[in-house]
Amino acid sequence: MAESVVTFLLKKLDTLGHEYVKLLGGIREDVGYVRDELERIRAFLRVADAKEEGDEEIKVWVKQVRDVAYDMEDVLDEFLLRFSHHGGRGFYRHLRKIALTIKNLKARHRIASGLQAVRSRVTTIAEGHQRYRYKLSSMEEWSSSSSVPVNNTWRDLRGDALLLEEAHLVGIDKPKRVLIGGLVGGRSELQVVAVAGMGGLGKTTLANKVYKDDVVKRHFQHHAWVTVSQRFKPEDLLKDIIRQLFDEMKQTLPQEADSTDNVKLKEFLAGFLHKKRYLVMLDDVWEVGAWNALKYAFPTNNNGCRLMLTTRNSEVASVSTIERGGMVYNLKPLSSEQSWNLFCGKTFQGNQCPPYLEKICKNILKKCEGLPLAIVAVSGMLATKYRNRMDEWEMVERSLGAELEGNDKLQSMKKILSFSFNDLPYNLKYCFLFLSIFPEHYPIDPRKLIRFWIVEGFVQEKEGRIPEEVGEGYFNELVNRSLIQVVRRYYDGRILECRIHDLLREIILLKSKDQNFVAIFGEQIKALPERARRLSIHKPLEFLVESEVNSRSIGKLQNLETLDLRYTYVTELPNEILRLRRLRHILVYRYEKGFTTSGEVIGFKALGGLETLSFLQKLCYIEQKHGADLCSSIEKLRYLRSLSLDSAKPDEVLNLQNISSPPQCLQSLAISGRLQILPHWIASLSNLSKLGLRGSGLQVDPFESLQSLPNLVCLLLNQVYDGETLCFKAGGFRILKELGIFKFDRLRKLTIERGTMPCLEQIGFDKCKSLLEVPSGIETSGKALGFIDMPDEFLSRLRQRRNDLLHVSRILIGHETDGGVDSYLL
Repeated sequence: MAESVVTFLLKKLDTLGHEYVKLLGGIREDVGYVRDELERIRAFLRVADAKEEGDEEIKVWVKQVRDVAYDMEDVLDEFLLRFSHHGGRGFYRHLRKIALTIKNLKARHRIASGLQAVRSRVTTIAEGHQRYRYKLSSMEEWSSSSSVPVNNTWRDLRGDALLLEEAHLVGIDKPKRVLIGGLVGGRSELQVVAVAGMGGLGKTTLANKVYKDDVVKRHFQHHAWVTVSQRFKPEDLLKDIIRQLFDEMKQTLPQEADSTDNVKLKEFLAGFLHKKRYLVMLDDVWEVGAWNALKYAFPTNNNGCRLMLTTRNSEVASVSTIERGGMVYNLKPLSSEQSWNLFCGKTFQGNQCPPYLEKICKNILKKCEGLPLAIVAVSGMLATKYRNRMDEWEMVERSLGAELEGNDKLQSMKKILSFSFNDLPYNLKYCFLFLSIFPEHYPIDPRKLIRFWIVEGFVQEKEGRIPEEVGEGYFNELVNRSLIQVVRRYYDGRILECRIHDLLREIILLKSKDQNFVAIFGEQIKALPERARRLSIHKPLEFLVESEVNSRSIGKLQNLETLDLRYTYVTELPNEILRLRRLRHILVYRYEKGFTTSGEVIGFKALGGLETLSFLQKLCYIEQKHGADLCSSIEKLRYLRSLSLDSAKPDEVLNLQNISSPPQCLQSLAISGRLQILPHWIASLSNLSKLGLRGSGLQVDPFESLQSLPNLVCLLLNQVYDGETLCFKAGGFRILKELGIFKFDRLRKLTIERGTMPCLEQIGFDKCKSLLEVPSGIETSGKALGFIDMPDEFLSRLRQRRNDLLHVSRILIGHETDGGVDSYLL
């Protein structure tokens, strides 16, 4: 982890050297010295980071490097704050310069002293680096090797996990039947059966039970099982498979099997298996690269051969089964009942849980979230507690994280779960560690998370891609590795909400504490550590609601990238935000005082000069005041991806026709207010995926203009059209998935031609009071239909046509009430 800190600092030093070289003055030499020494040390930090867990000396040295990097960053931040200001003009600039010179003499002296102290510490650390050089160099050779044998610790840990779960198998029968069916049934070509899921779910245990099943043993002539793991040599694995195959036949290994040539071993194995029916088990495949290194050793004959693999990485499962055919079995956590049975069986040796401990035990069990490895480890630890000492059980309930750190019985589980974190590339470790700032069970918005990563500097620049796109790739990688769990998705498959497993969160909280990465201020925290780099407050802040802040001071936050004023009572944005040249996201929809959070959102007045915020990508709920100026600003925001415009008054007409060259990155557009005609430029937005229009009052059918948008997946229309007929033409809306038509008061007839909206999944109608006929063509459109507050005559005819809608899996009918919507399925 220290390597990431140093890398981030070195980038900052490079920027300082290029952009502020004249301001450095007398401290230039010290800055250069610190930079050069840290550059030399960085080469060994990756190895040292991996080694520090088992070597106390190196652990102390890595901590010293990390701390001095943090302190150097603080010195730089103060320097930039004091000396990178921009003055006024003429006489006033001269006066300001004199005043700042006097004020900054002390600051420069303080910065120089701080830099000297950092330089002295860096010298000491560099001497330590020389002392540990031999130890680190030998480890570096081990780490940088393209393929390394599996270490004994990992083998032991996997064996421990297998033994723990073997003795307490629960809920294994159904997945075992499915996997056996995939192995002995299906096509005769070579296929892959992949078992995927996060660490600790019991993938290896399940695969072992399937592999040893009598039906499977009899079905295949030849069998072999190898553990691939994080670091491996392909030739060693190939030799191991060959040895098992010949041992099974009780034959002596041929001389060719002793080769160290990877290609020759693959050729030999492929030749041996050519006309045989075989089952090879590849346990614990971490990367697609490992699959690619082995796959050509297994011939694709028509003898019903199978490869079976387990993986934490969903990409491995997907790629292998796509290339060779087969199935992916995503192993799920145990149900509440299964978890309880497993927990009681281990904790109370098969007896019932005492009633006075039941609530405590169930709260502890919730932390395990159905993870068999965690349940067995935690219940094994609890089995040693005296049942009449409720204080001990309550202590575990309150502080399972502390138990993970100090209880020997939980160390194997902690290490197994930590392997997924330790295997991450360096640019992802901090990204995942950042998830520790969120409270337990907090619904995490991926877009917000990625914005955090960008601001923190965790997202590396890539040519031709904006940071948000790179960050999205990081996020997807963490999902593929089963470290982030998907909670909810959008209509187009994008992830709306995510979380992490409670025990993984406990583990990264421990790492965050150890790294001084973040301090959590919550109900149980009474004091904060002195050196924490971030503060996450998990307490209510109601007292801030009525507080008044000098809004003009926001202009001093020169590095601000996201301004999020959602759900506040702020009514106007100060002109000072136009100084924030790094601003990428403005989220400013608000509520009037007295409104609850269920009230309608209200926009902000648009500022003149928005075009100066050239990096802006998200602009939400801006009121149109001066149409021509706003259109001009929008045209110049070439990185804009999300835009929401609102009229200040219900009867105000939004004039948005003056945009001739709209931002082509725009993916989401919402316009609320009257439009004389639909803005012509909307039809040219080739990347637009979501469009929402409200209160437009159009007289012309808008679908003709919108139907050719190539990436539109969601279209939500509320009080948009005042005409009586609408038609979806054949061939239009090729990838639309969600359609909402709300409050089209005069609409009497809607036609859906065959061949339109072929990907449609959901259609919703709400308060279309003149629509009495069921739309023609609806019987071939959508998988789910929703009708809220529709006329009784319409609903009567809908019921009569229910048999025509057999392809629709779900038809919901509802009525709005004060408490929400009362609904039922037709």
